[in-house]
Amino acid sequence: MSDTAFQDQTLVCRDCGNQFVWTGGEQEFYKQKGFENPPARCPDCRTKKKAEKMADRQMTKITCSNCGKEDEVPFVPRKGTGVLCRECFAKQRDAQV
Repeated sequence: MSDTAFQDQTLVCRDCGNQFVWTGGEQEFYKQKGFENPPARCPDCRTKKKAEKMADRQMTKITCSNCGKEDEVPFVPRKGTGVLCRECFAKQRDAQV
């Protein structure tokens, strides 16, 4: 397969067993992102798996070390480290770009 001409491929989902098409455009996207393996799940099962993963996240209440606002984060902060609310985190991230 050449790098410039990707061909649609029919794959089988490992979760539901249904066939799905992995388009040439999707393959090009995967290559640009550095992914080396084709998807193992169909789009429906990928969406379902992502939703399950998001539902299982444990949120922890925090007080922002920058503005003092209460918020929740999807991790347990380490002792002795400051934690930012979503707004302060976004502002800090945008300032670094």
